[in-house]
Amino acid sequence: MHNAGKKVLLIIALIIGSLGGGDAANKKILLIAGKPSHGPGDHEFRAGSLLLQKCLNKAKNIQAEVHDFGWPKSDSAFDGIDAVLIYADGGGGHPAIQKSRAKLIDSLANKGVGIGCAHYGVEVPKGDPGQHLQNWIGGYYEHAFSVNPMWAPDFKKFPDHPITQGIKPFKIVDEWYFNMRFRNDGVGKITPLLVATPSDKVRNGPYVWPKGPYKHIQTNKGRAETMMWSYVRKNGGRGFGFTGGHKHLNWGNDNFRKAVLNGLIWIAKAKVPKNGFESTVTAEELEQNLDPKGKRK
Repeated sequence: MHNAGKKVLLIIALIIGSLGGGDAANKKILLIAGKPSHGPGDHEFRAGSLLLQKCLNKAKNIQAEVHDFGWPKSDSAFDGIDAVLIYADGGGGHPAIQKSRAKLIDSLANKGVGIGCAHYGVEVPKGDPGQHLQNWIGGYYEHAFSVNPMWAPDFKKFPDHPITQGIKPFKIVDEWYFNMRFRNDGVGKITPLLVATPSDKVRNGPYVWPKGPYKHIQTNKGRAETMMWSYVRKNGGRGFGFTGGHKHLNWGNDNFRKAVLNGLIWIAKAKVPKNGFESTVTAEELEQNLDPKGKRK
């Protein structure tokens, strides 16, 4: 082929690539779904992750992959990823703090890979595990400091942020944790995204576990609390924490679902659409891929 012909093909390729904007290249998002836990319809990590995957993979520039039952069988699953979501049981059994996995996630964070944690996945023991989550996503649920009531926050106003684009006011019952242990050393930028004010009744408990109440929660009555936040690390890498996700059927709520989808796109450093990431989930789809726990009560 003559040089002139090669130049024409190059120009055509550049034009086609530019049609997709600055994020034309595929973004690879890894969704880690935890092992089965709790009763039917709760902590359906696999089914929830598969719904998110279905939604994300309808975008031309997103490739989402689910690894279930707690952790990928091979570290090669992390090769070339732009973001990872950990939607799993946490505490001392949090999958990211077992064996040498924290070092792996640290290496991803140091490369600027996006990291998200949802529901129980935001809880780890204080100490080194807590510091890891503060480094990755800016904060974490600390036992006996944070709380986990079942309640319906009234999300009315949202900050100007890519993750909140297209989200309308909504209110939905879930085990929304609050009073996170955010890092306070000025490293990185934490932005509260889903914020609401618990009633005195919510603050007074009972919480899911431990039942409480805690005086340090009660004395802060009237204070707005954060149920989802974003984090920009010092190196420009991104993260988020989302404390909802206990009740599987909540993925059928457009705004609830959009918050997490927008978050995943943002931490992968793709462009969040002006009206947020649009998706649909049917009642039939919500009943698919549930863990074998028996019938929902």
